[in-house]
Amino acid sequence: MTTLTRDEWRARARAHEAAVDELTAAHRERRARGERHAVEDFLFEYYAHRPSHLRRWHPGPDMTLLDAADVYTGRSGYTVDSDGSVRLDVDDFVGRRGRTVTFVRDLLTATLSRPGTHDCFGLHEWAMVYRLQPGGQRHEQLPLRLGQEATDAVVDGHRIRCSHFDAYRFFTPEAVGRNTLRPTRDDQVDHEQPACLHAGMDTYKWAFKLAPAVPSEVTLDAFRHALRVRRLDMQASPYDVSGLGLDPVAIETAEGKAEYVARQRELMVTSNSLRRRLLEVCDDLHSYMTVAKTRHTQSNAEFGQG
Repeated sequence: MTTLTRDEWRARARAHEAAVDELTAAHRERRARGERHAVEDFLFEYYAHRPSHLRRWHPGPDMTLLDAADVYTGRSGYTVDSDGSVRLDVDDFVGRRGRTVTFVRDLLTATLSRPGTHDCFGLHEWAMVYRLQPGGQRHEQLPLRLGQEATDAVVDGHRIRCSHFDAYRFFTPEAVGRNTLRPTRDDQVDHEQPACLHAGMDTYKWAFKLAPAVPSEVTLDAFRHALRVRRLDMQASPYDVSGLGLDPVAIETAEGKAEYVARQRELMVTSNSLRRRLLEVCDDLHSYMTVAKTRHTQSNAEFGQG
């Protein structure tokens, strides 16, 4: 357990808040004007984790904050000692969120155990608009870069191998049967692989799903990474994103495929680093769960013997 003085933890909290404010300023300004950005607003719309949530600093499970009662009293997930020091209420957290900890731990472990697949070329986004009628696409404010007929032809000319359920579930009915895999929510742990862009973005989702147990420094790094992944995701999509200041990655060409794979490999390195950092938190929590279960079993045995 690391102990931080008031000056130390307040400095970390302020630095985190300033970084989040800078990263989310454009989103907050657009929201105030009633505008949308099809690339950068995705993380807030799809994951439903507001900037105010991201802005709140969490120290993680192995920190004690001195003289912090004025800030943390009443805040969910924390316990305040009589001397005013604060720490994560691990007992309460694993009691309420133990199943989530186990699922995320199993998923990240399985994903890290597999080699990356680098022949999907971002075709999941193309499959989401395959043979759609006008007005049916998700990002209606963005035109298709090649038009509908040529977009359909790209899908027809490629093998689709999407392993991520939360991408696959948005395929058009005509595209579903073209996928070589049939991922479901129930077998998510069996399918996810480390090069998948959506699985890389999900490192951010798992960070905030495990809040407040995950240190905010990890969550913020995952958010920055998810932004980079999302940009490639949309650059390689069938949409024309030039109006958003982004150059297309034309995966229908050999040059575009090569660029996509090179960037995908770089992103996978960071995704795996974040997975390992999240696993450290999950392993710590899982160890606590194991100890708590053992103590509970022993207590019941002693009570029974009495």
